Amino acid sequence: MKFLIDNAVSPVVCGALRRAGFDAVHVRDYRLQDAPDVVIFDRAVDEARIIVSADTDFGFLLAHRHTEVPSLILFRGEFSRNPSVQADILTRNLGLLEDALDKGSVIIFDGKRIRIRSLPL
Repeated sequence: MKFLIDNAVSPVVCGALRRAGFDAVHVRDYRLQDAPDVVIFDRAVDEARIIVSADTDFGFLLAHRHTEVPSLILFRGEFSRNPSVQADILTRNLGLLEDALDKGSVIIFDGKRIRIRSLPL
């Protein structure tokens, strides 16, 4: 799995994914930290990467484009602010979520729940 970590998520999460053996890049690695969401979205599509964010605008882009890619991992609630918690919950659950992400999904970590929505929205 390949990931593109949005500016709304700390590079700490990117580092944790890399240490776990995943191909992960942060928007800062591309100097896209100030880029509009649509530019980041298109980059994820072009490179077949899963977007990891706390920004709900990516869900709106997916719904507007009515597409099955890219998959999106979205942190909400208590997970939206703590990079260590985000990294831990993400790396612990990726094995269980791999099929859904490969098929095209929005995965929402919200409180103590993980919600999965198949794409297109």
